[in-house]
Amino acid sequence: MWYFEAVPDRGELVAIKQAELTPAGRLHRYSWEHLEDEYGFLTDRAIDPEEDPLEAIPAEEFQRVRIQ
Repeated sequence: MWYFEAVPDRGELVAIKQAELTPAGRLHRYSWEHLEDEYGFLTDRAIDPEEDPLEAIPAEEFQRVRIQ
């Protein structure tokens, strides 16, 4: 499961933070402070809500996921 914090930038939706919760329960976190590691990286593509359906969640829930 992927979680993104994104902001609009020049007509695109750009991820500034993301978290991936793997099926094994591992959490990988990325942001401008931690761009990449051996497991992955902060996406460098704009998010396209029409291509990748999104579900908005409260900021508190996103923060809870990121600090697990």
